[in-house]
Amino acid sequence: MSLWQGKSRRKPSGGRLRLSRKKRRFEIGRDAQFTYLGETRLQKFRVRGGNSKVRMLKAIYANVIDPTTKKTQKAKIITVKENSANPNYVQRNIMNKGAIIQTDLGMAKVTSRPGQDGAINAVLVK
Repeated sequence: MSLWQGKSRRKPSGGRLRLSRKKRRFEIGRDAQFTYLGETRLQKFRVRGGNSKVRMLKAIYANVIDPTTKKTQKAKIITVKENSANPNYVQRNIMNKGAIIQTDLGMAKVTSRPGQDGAINAVLVK
């Protein structure tokens, strides 16, 4: 079953809205593609307008920024420590925006969207 990103048939109050048209092809969304810990694997896919996005399926390295020195380094990801999106993602080592990851430089918070950007960017946290 596909995701539909169109207008809701309900008002904020819970009442019914009578829509002027049916669902459209361009309102269909894609299922979430998770980024796991493992040997780096990317997937390129077509989006609307003939453009393309790169989806990160697996990652072993992250671009980590140290806020005190303002330097960026490539760091190896050891494990996922915390994920506010879903606690189950920690056990499955799934990384998305907002996840806290353990790197060889220390703990870092993911600031990019790996399923959309094709890279993991993170900021060191104390």
